[in-house]
Amino acid sequence: MDLRHLVTRFAGDGVLQAIVLRPGRELPAHAVERARAIPGRGLDGDRSALRARRPGGSKREVTLLQAEHLPLIAAWLRRDAIDPLLLRRNLIVAGLNLLSARSPWRDTPVVLHIGEAVVLEITGPCDPCSKMERDLGPGAYNVLRGHGGVTARVLVEGMITVGDRVWLATGNGQVEPSPSG
Repeated sequence: MDLRHLVTRFAGDGVLQAIVLRPGRELPAHAVERARAIPGRGLDGDRSALRARRPGGSKREVTLLQAEHLPLIAAWLRRDAIDPLLLRRNLIVAGLNLLSARSPWRDTPVVLHIGEAVVLEITGPCDPCSKMERDLGPGAYNVLRGHGGVTARVLVEGMITVGDRVWLATGNGQVEPSPSG
């Protein structure tokens, strides 16, 4: 089996564990049960959505974090647990490798589906900023390097809800069925 075919095969689906909105710079993030994803903006109620809409959108409309990374981050920071609100990522996804949602080839795009309608395109890593060191303590910047999540743009508008199914498919909709879906 060649690498191009392997990029279209996924082990299974994930679940949206949390939705986090950041109402403004330096304001506390808060969790919500539902949010509207808007192309060219991000999540309604998040500071990214307050920016002027850009044609083609921004590469950083939505940020996502792998739920399985939370215990690692906590352990490296020598904490029992880490509150996802402190990390300020919009979506916490469990059960799905978010890094696999980015194809190595332009002609084989991979997109992330959430719930009934929303489609996101993963655009790159979400590197930590110096605020992580300030908010989480010494060494936090380096703890989050490589574990800070990913950025995405919204391709298809819709509502998302905590508990929604999250799955990957190639941009043309052709995907080999996962064992769970």
